[in-house]
Amino acid sequence: MHIGLVGLGKMGANMRSRIRAAGIEVTGYDRNPDVTDVPSLEALVEALPAGERVVWVMVPSGEITDAVVHDLAGLLTTGDILIDGGNSYYQDDKMHAEILAEKGVDFLDAGVSGGVWGLENGYGLMVGGDAAVVAKVMPVFDALRPEGPRDEGFVHAGMVGAGHFAKMVHNGIEYGLMQAYAEGYELLAAKDLVTDVHGTMRAWQRGTVVRSWLLELLVKALEQDPGLGEIDDWVEDSGEGRWTVDEAIDLAVPAPVISASLFARFASRQEESPAMKAVAALRQQFGGHAVKPAGTTGPVTGTPPAQSV
Repeated sequence: MHIGLVGLGKMGANMRSRIRAAGIEVTGYDRNPDVTDVPSLEALVEALPAGERVVWVMVPSGEITDAVVHDLAGLLTTGDILIDGGNSYYQDDKMHAEILAEKGVDFLDAGVSGGVWGLENGYGLMVGGDAAVVAKVMPVFDALRPEGPRDEGFVHAGMVGAGHFAKMVHNGIEYGLMQAYAEGYELLAAKDLVTDVHGTMRAWQRGTVVRSWLLELLVKALEQDPGLGEIDDWVEDSGEGRWTVDEAIDLAVPAPVISASLFARFASRQEESPAMKAVAALRQQFGGHAVKPAGTTGPVTGTPPAQSV
């Protein structure tokens, strides 16, 4: 099998490596000449077998994804498949599918979780689209997902849009989990009775009902920066939390924890908070997201990651 991959940022480059390690040929395109395999989208499409091309797009959601989909719609032909693996808004998927269908090109949306650790651990995948099209790309999904039972790292969630909707809710849950760990950290640190805060959280990693990968990452962050004094408590949000809360409102589904965690991120931009330092540290650990050095003001600067939570 031979696929194309557009977007070779933090996640895209690692995905290319993992797919190749599974014996699948990958041709990647990125505007950065230092990482790209071909000089243009046109060259990428030409490198793939006509009528059975699979192009996976891993670029920031919104206008950039829209532009790439429109460009590829003019290059791909009947029988080809385009997969949007970025954090796109699920309602955009229907529009993209319709644009591609006019060219006879099939569309899948894939929510991808795993951050910068996906190369080693594999990626959790949530896919939306036609079952027959999903089956054609299953070798790629199997290459990317974690080892073990397929249904514990991959799901065909439903029709077009279902994959990104599932990933949106996943990220909303993630907001709430990170906030709970962060508030627990702040509470432990505020009481002088507990003299080993880091050790306490490390001891929760086995046997307790709150053990998780996020807890392990927070423990690692505290090992690297005890007291989290090297980073500011500014925490960005990249869209999925807001979309999740919007959907909860539209569907009249109570979501007080996710909503509160989103608002806590807003609060982090207004005043110092040890809890929000912990959330910022967690995002840096699992996603390689930018953080602000302690004592600085204003928004986070720099190029955002291609896959953000």
